[in-house]
Amino acid sequence: QFVSGDVTFHLFALSGSEVDPESRIHIEQMRQNSPVLLNNLESGPESQIMIGGFAAYSADNLQAISDALPIALTFIFGATMLLIFIQVRSIVIPIKAVVMNILSISASFGMMVVIFQWGYGADLLNFTPQPIDSVNPIILFCIVFGLSMDYEVLMLSRIHEEWERTGDNTLAVANGLQKTGRLITGAAAIMVVVFTSFGFSSVIILKQIGFGLALAILLDATIVRALVVPAAMRLMGKWNWWAPAWMSSSKDLEQIEKSEE
Repeated sequence: QFVSGDVTFHLFALSGSEVDPESRIHIEQMRQNSPVLLNNLESGPESQIMIGGFAAYSADNLQAISDALPIALTFIFGATMLLIFIQVRSIVIPIKAVVMNILSISASFGMMVVIFQWGYGADLLNFTPQPIDSVNPIILFCIVFGLSMDYEVLMLSRIHEEWERTGDNTLAVANGLQKTGRLITGAAAIMVVVFTSFGFSSVIILKQIGFGLALAILLDATIVRALVVPAAMRLMGKWNWWAPAWMSSSKDLEQIEKSEE
């Protein structure tokens, strides 16, 4: 229909949800074919086709997130590893800390897809399965990464103190876990209760974020932080504390030499 002398408005209906991958494909195809359509309409050289609506907004939003994601992740991971290195003077532990956090977040993302996109438990939680909003994983990542790293730093501080005191990696890991385990579990339990309460909201976005955060913190505190992290540090032994000589503190070098004797 004509809106004005030089503007024409056309309404198209997409089958399925506006945030489905198929809808994004249709939007991209329409944009790619717009020059051909303009040529067929014999429009002027300054004419252009602009595609709007929530489906187009969703596609543009997802593309913007994808473009910015590598830079954001590089900054977050790089800054995190640098700060942990300053704390413990180790090359291995900062990398391990980031990998463990990624493990927790990836598991929670997978659970969100299983529950909210595939629909397992939809009747119990009273919602209709649908694609996950592109903003939700970003919110989930930021909150979970911060909380998980908080637990990691708390545990590493104690383990590093024990390592400096005893020079025994196995003893340091055991004592560090013993001294921080209850504190981390208690803090995580509080956060799980709070986030789960959001999960019972009738608003699907709050439901996804609430249960996603609760699952992520539960997995992180009970499996990753309590089992996987100590096991990995036990297996790596003295290599946990390795760094080039010019980057290590004299105390760390002394402890590594003692552990090799």
